[in-house]
Amino acid sequence: MTQVDVLLGLQWGDEGKGKIVDVLSPKYDLIARFQGGPNAGHTLEFDGKKFVLNTIPSGIFNEKTMNLIGNGVVIDPIILKRELDNLKKAGHDPIADGKLVIARKAHLILPTHQLLDAANEARMGKNKIGSTLKGIGPTYMDKTGRNGLRVGDTTLPDFKERYAKLVEKHTEILSHYEGFEYELAEKEASFFEAIEFLKTIPHVDSEHYVNGFLKEGKAVLAEGAQGTLLDVDFGSYPFVTSSNTTTAGACTGLGIAPNKVGAVYGIFKAYCTRVGGGPFPTELDNEVGENLRALGHEFGATTGRARRCGWIDLPALKYAIMLNGVTELIMMKADVLDTFDTIYACTHYEYNGETIDYMPYDIISIEPKPVLKAIDGWATDVTKITSVDEIPAKLTEYIAFLEKELEVPIKFLSVGPDRAQTLELR
Repeated sequence: MTQVDVLLGLQWGDEGKGKIVDVLSPKYDLIARFQGGPNAGHTLEFDGKKFVLNTIPSGIFNEKTMNLIGNGVVIDPIILKRELDNLKKAGHDPIADGKLVIARKAHLILPTHQLLDAANEARMGKNKIGSTLKGIGPTYMDKTGRNGLRVGDTTLPDFKERYAKLVEKHTEILSHYEGFEYELAEKEASFFEAIEFLKTIPHVDSEHYVNGFLKEGKAVLAEGAQGTLLDVDFGSYPFVTSSNTTTAGACTGLGIAPNKVGAVYGIFKAYCTRVGGGPFPTELDNEVGENLRALGHEFGATTGRARRCGWIDLPALKYAIMLNGVTELIMMKADVLDTFDTIYACTHYEYNGETIDYMPYDIISIEPKPVLKAIDGWATDVTKITSVDEIPAKLTEYIAFLEKELEVPIKFLSVGPDRAQTLELR
């Protein structure tokens, strides 16, 4: 029996997971998304075209690979329908090609979940989490509160009654948000239209489906969304997402046992970014940060929001590597640092009067001050290099420095957004 390889982000999301899943997908028989929802924005570029996937696994463009939306994912039927309609217009039809299946146990995002999300963020004001307002948090709350609706429920004769009961609960909660106004009828019409569309996609029991692939000796890659530092248990709480973004989330989000996990690919940027509120020890709220944002086109693929930018944070990366059991690293966006004569890496924090090399419990009320190490930049355009032999010496030195600090080998290096701009180092 084979094992499931896992690919996930090691920072605050937006590391470039979609591109690498697309690059690796020809090696796999199944790509399985295991958590999160349409708050994800996985960007893929090839053949002069750009695609942003919110819910669909990033193996969808490889004609030989099956794709599963796992039980740990929360699904907005309206967004999923729009996503598939857009793919069809671009000449890709995963449903007709039989390349997409959905877990029956995946939970549904209702229009009222989005309203609850918006009402709560508005109430929090300047202390808001920075939600994408897609209804993710309220949906996971209903899941853990044992009130949620699942994909499999859509085929039951009393689905609309179940829906009405949950909406009644939501509208009662919304009535306590003074001054919050909303219109539900139009959203509901689109929702039920999308539910009928959802029924045309094959529904499976993801736990049996994935383990069936393994039993047949087929290769499976679990695709994560967001990043480790947004994990609901281990991230910078409460400025986190509502799911488990770590390797453990692949087990619960697909129905695989821990001993079925194989290689764990950890993706990180050559620097660091974050969207929304919350702590960010290496943030550069200055001209350098603005330069990184401009060079890296650091704007959210889902929301369009400007990302906060800063230098790479090694204590945070070590923490993420430990939590996930990372076996191989993938460094993204090395090209964004092309024009810098000097770059920096945070090796330690000054925290509470001490110098530490790990991420402490509280980085919100007690802000860590980064201890930065200056590193020579390569000041060379790397976007056109096509072989490892062409990598500038100073970039090679940076890679070696990171491997020594992180104690995990870097397997792939990305030097541009296109799938072809990916070098296998080892």
